[in-house]
Amino acid sequence: MANVLLSEAEKTYILHGIQKDYRNDGRTNRDYRPMELETDIVVHAMGSARLRLANTDILVAVKADIDVPSPDRPKEGKIEFFVDCSANATPDFEGRGGEELATEISNTLSKAYLSQQAFDLTPLCILAKHQCWKLYVDILILECGGNLFDAVSLAVKAALYNTKLPRVSSAELDGGAMDIILSDDPYDCERLNIEAAPLLVTVCKIGDHCVVDPSAEEEECSAISVVIGVSRKGHKGSVTSIRTSGEGSFHADTLMKSLDLGVSAAAYLDKALLAALKADEENNTKPLGEKEIFGFLK
Repeated sequence: MANVLLSEAEKTYILHGIQKDYRNDGRTNRDYRPMELETDIVVHAMGSARLRLANTDILVAVKADIDVPSPDRPKEGKIEFFVDCSANATPDFEGRGGEELATEISNTLSKAYLSQQAFDLTPLCILAKHQCWKLYVDILILECGGNLFDAVSLAVKAALYNTKLPRVSSAELDGGAMDIILSDDPYDCERLNIEAAPLLVTVCKIGDHCVVDPSAEEEECSAISVVIGVSRKGHKGSVTSIRTSGEGSFHADTLMKSLDLGVSAAAYLDKALLAALKADEENNTKPLGEKEIFGFLK
């Protein structure tokens, strides 16, 4: 994460505010900052989204190819995440710093998405054991202003919602072999079911209290944080992955409270994101370059 230089007085001010459930930007410990969302902005991608959370700016593009299913999952498609940290986002991303963070984010996303409780890869299978769709999710971190994991997961889910795959039909060739035909009609496509696609929620422990959506300054005051992958089906939330970072430790009771806070925050985020995506799709029908930025959680 981006390192922010804070004096001891500034750290004490932030800590005392969190103890009173009042952060230095006016939020409570459970509140997220406003976000801005754009979709369908990368011309040659099958789906794309750009999300801004305060000073954090994330661009995601989804592409797809025909591949062979994994032997251990013959009836499922595949999904892979690639993260690139722009050197302009923060000086910390120059050299190996950006590579290490990119690996952490892609590994965390992969673990959250490959859980049996999360994203259903079965619809991506075209012909069991033989052909499937493989999704390549390219993530570019344009600017880093804290809370990267949450912002990336929101942008990824928005891009997957925006993704349209060509409809596939099959034809039998001489000898009984099967050939697949991809529709070249841009309106003859299939959408992904992203209802259960997980979100990552970062719960930051500062002093004896936990907060969501930590700013870069708050991250600097934290000894430990936990990134929780949460998948929702209907009204139920399931934890799909847990990742801790930092040199501190969680008491068992504090960790359980953090998980509860993460699950409830994910429910709130998921509802707000899906509502924003649907409203953006229905109302923002202008061509590329003229679309309006859609804000939510304002």
